[in-house]
Amino acid sequence: MLLRHIRYLLAVAEHCNFTRAAEALHVSQPTLSQQIKQLEDTLGAPLLDRTGRSVRLTDAGEAYVRFARLALQDLQAGTRAMHDVQDLSRGTLRLAMTPTFTAYLIGPLLARFNTLYPGIVVSVEELTQDRIEAALAQDQLDIGIGFTGEHLPDIECKGLFVEELSVVASASHPTLSRKQWLKLPDFKQQPLVLLNSGFATRRYVDDYCRNLDVKPQIAMEANSISAVIEIIRHTHLATILPSAVAQAQSGLHAVQIRPPLPQRTAALLSRKGAYRSAACRAFVELIKARPTTG
Repeated sequence: MLLRHIRYLLAVAEHCNFTRAAEALHVSQPTLSQQIKQLEDTLGAPLLDRTGRSVRLTDAGEAYVRFARLALQDLQAGTRAMHDVQDLSRGTLRLAMTPTFTAYLIGPLLARFNTLYPGIVVSVEELTQDRIEAALAQDQLDIGIGFTGEHLPDIECKGLFVEELSVVASASHPTLSRKQWLKLPDFKQQPLVLLNSGFATRRYVDDYCRNLDVKPQIAMEANSISAVIEIIRHTHLATILPSAVAQAQSGLHAVQIRPPLPQRTAALLSRKGAYRSAACRAFVELIKARPTTG
């Protein structure tokens, strides 16, 4: 049995269709069907139910695919381990983070990493935390940056630093630019542009307002950190983001609320027991060595 057979089976299981799986694999449909049949003959059981409008895994196929997928992940990790260069003169790093980190953390961090290890090719993705954890579990990422809290069972989480949320506005805002603290009655009157409900930051804001029985004055919503920042630069609206964003981005000013917004702990996320390449280990050490204030 060849790895090709396993890859072909996983493709059909993913697409539920021989034609689409063949296109994704860049092989002909007859070749794909023949290879799957060879695998079924070798294992002595039908793996696919071909009788419906779409192709489905049989019970035997479901059981086999679960272990085949894990085995393929381990083999791919083994290939990376074999090619891992310990002196960091070359290699790859697959990294993902939740969106707010792109506004202040990842630029300086990767600039430093690239200076130290210019031969390492870094792939960076901005994802929600649930998608980061799913990708880590499927060995599609080496490391993620998210937050502590509840996680998938096979995800390891290690706290990095505490991140503080603040009201953030333009440094030329007619009132907020002169304040360091904002009382709750004033916050209630401040028009806001907020990230939409798909962001963890928005959920923190909603919980804060709900607990204090505050109805925020939401003038706009956006699904992009950069869009929110540009809006507050050019309007008298404010937003709620990590205080570090205002420190890292020019032309912004952070104001604390009383009572304060909740803090949260940034964390490194990885798959339990996953192989860590030399590049991944170097990145982990670099982010651990940064200043502990968010």
